[in-house]
Amino acid sequence: MAVIVMLSQQEILEELSKNLKEWKDKYGVKRIALFGSYTREEQTETSDIDLLVEFKENAMTFDNYMDLKFALEDIFQKQVDLVIFDDIKPALKPIIIRSAKYAEGA
Repeated sequence: MAVIVMLSQQEILEELSKNLKEWKDKYGVKRIALFGSYTREEQTETSDIDLLVEFKENAMTFDNYMDLKFALEDIFQKQVDLVIFDDIKPALKPIIIRSAKYAEGA
């Protein structure tokens, strides 16, 4: 039987902060934030991790997006829903931004 480890909001934010500088250099990430069930502390064992990413100008490429998504899923060993800041539907933007908790880092 597989052991399922529940990640906490704090553990996710610490991991994001720890890797932020590398992701800025490697993928052109400007900012990354946690939102959704983990910020509301309503996550379950089957919850995916909702992340909001903002790329530096001209850094948003398919390869950068997919490579970052795969890196995040490798780190967390969970499905990651990686939402691009500029692509959020206008009706959802205030809700997502209000709940977003940004990674700290260089």
